[in-house]
Amino acid sequence: MTAARDIMHVGAECVRTDQSAADAGRIMAEKKVGALPICGPDDKIKGVVTDRDVVVKVVAQGRDPSTFPAGDLNQAEAVTIGADDSIEEVLSTMIHHQVRRLPVIDGRALVGMIALADVVRNVPAEQAGKLTEALSID
Repeated sequence: MTAARDIMHVGAECVRTDQSAADAGRIMAEKKVGALPICGPDDKIKGVVTDRDVVVKVVAQGRDPSTFPAGDLNQAEAVTIGADDSIEEVLSTMIHHQVRRLPVIDGRALVGMIALADVVRNVPAEQAGKLTEALSID
């Protein structure tokens, strides 16, 4: 059985809730990623911020990214996947929560990230098509 840990990108880094949207953007640029988990002072994942979130919710609204808290970009619910969960569970979670990226946790520790492309590369074409269709923006 293929597990989340088998397809994830290791070494994911959090942006902290008390850091700024500009900090999030800098970390994404340095890591060459389009999303970061947002972690609180307790290291618990509070959500995920994307490069699109920074642009649409901060820059396009005329807000200052250097003072806008990254923690204010949290979703209502932090969606994660366990490192030992099956790829089928990853697929189901992405579809159910309509997310393209999932932080991977082992216990409470962040161990990686899975993006839509990682799943698509590792499932049969029919499942990949269903996932892509389910997450497509109208």
